[in-house]
Amino acid sequence: MKKIILSIILGLAALTAEAQVDLIGSWTGKLDLGVAKLTLVFHLKQADGHVNVTMDSPDQSANGIPCKTDFLSYDSLAVSVKSINASYSGRLKDGKIVGTFMQNGMSLPLVLTKGTEELKRPQNPQPPFPYETEEVTFRNERDSATLAGTLMWPVGYNPKSKQKPLVVLFVTGSGQENRDEEIFDHKPFLVIADYLARQGIASLRYDDRATGASKGGDVRNATSEDFARDAAAGLEYLRSRKAFSKVGIIGHSEGGLIGFLLGAQGKTDFLVSLAGPGVKGDTLTASQRNRMYELYGGNGNMTVDAVRQLPEIQKVPWYKWFIDYDPSADIAATRCPVFALNGDRDWQVISSLNLTAIERLLPKSKKNLIKEYPGLNHLFQHCTTGLVNEYRQIEETISPEVLSDIAEWINRLK
Repeated sequence: MKKIILSIILGLAALTAEAQVDLIGSWTGKLDLGVAKLTLVFHLKQADGHVNVTMDSPDQSANGIPCKTDFLSYDSLAVSVKSINASYSGRLKDGKIVGTFMQNGMSLPLVLTKGTEELKRPQNPQPPFPYETEEVTFRNERDSATLAGTLMWPVGYNPKSKQKPLVVLFVTGSGQENRDEEIFDHKPFLVIADYLARQGIASLRYDDRATGASKGGDVRNATSEDFARDAAAGLEYLRSRKAFSKVGIIGHSEGGLIGFLLGAQGKTDFLVSLAGPGVKGDTLTASQRNRMYELYGGNGNMTVDAVRQLPEIQKVPWYKWFIDYDPSADIAATRCPVFALNGDRDWQVISSLNLTAIERLLPKSKKNLIKEYPGLNHLFQHCTTGLVNEYRQIEETISPEVLSDIAEWINRLK
């Protein structure tokens, strides 16, 4: 799940003093947390006689965070965020800002180098493309949501051919995401769709409701059941095109949960569950937080009862629904072919807990495939720890083996 509470929050500020030209610009450094390194970026911009400073924590997808000015001179900088008891101070030395980051009694060295990181994404598709795409919309009337997306036809598609391709509908994980499920500068759904098109499989990716080009639909009070109606509308739209032999779902994380919701209703012809939950929401959340604490060197002793008392769960309708939802009945009622996969270093949806439950509950079928991948995280990247801060630093968007397995499994359903 991508609704993650991280231990370090950083902040944004307006500086009201003049700074030497050498300090103007972007400065990047790595905060060494022991088990992980966190990228921090300070942006110093001069405008109207003042220097404005913003801070990014790109490994946490947090940008433009405010700070307060404590001190600024021609060669020194000090900013703080009192609300979270954090501060940074440093001095220019040999072209670098050498300083210290502090928060809640923790003091860590932080050296900033001028400039920003240039990240490589070698799997991102590059033109010219050997396939056709089509921009489409479909409507969830009940929720007054118009979903916009990209229909990608397979390489060599001939609309006059009697042999119709299979098509998949992509369903994103938790949180409002665009059609590429873009996260930490990665575009996993785009990478998968491109690969499938080259293997003869069509796909439809869509922006979540009230996101990107999609319009309407309540988000504040929405639960997975509401988002499932959006996905159901996508399936209905694809069937209405009468251009496909079978219509299935590829769902990541919450998208896998939605896949089983619709699978139990008989609305999808097949399902690829990428790290989809297999246990009740309160159990998953407790196991998720315990694993995170352990990875950061702490003690994981979160209980289901403690999960239910968390303030954010009491305030957010999505969380309240999720902790009460048990997918067991929906998994057991899913009769279509299912490929359920997980990485063994996924701490957000732990494979030993969730994948095992899916395998136990799913009706037996020779067409089903349950597979755990060693060394892969929640995004199915090869990783070291599986922690979120690695996602952005890893060049790989998704394991080539996973791409190959998905395409081969789907094509066997023809």
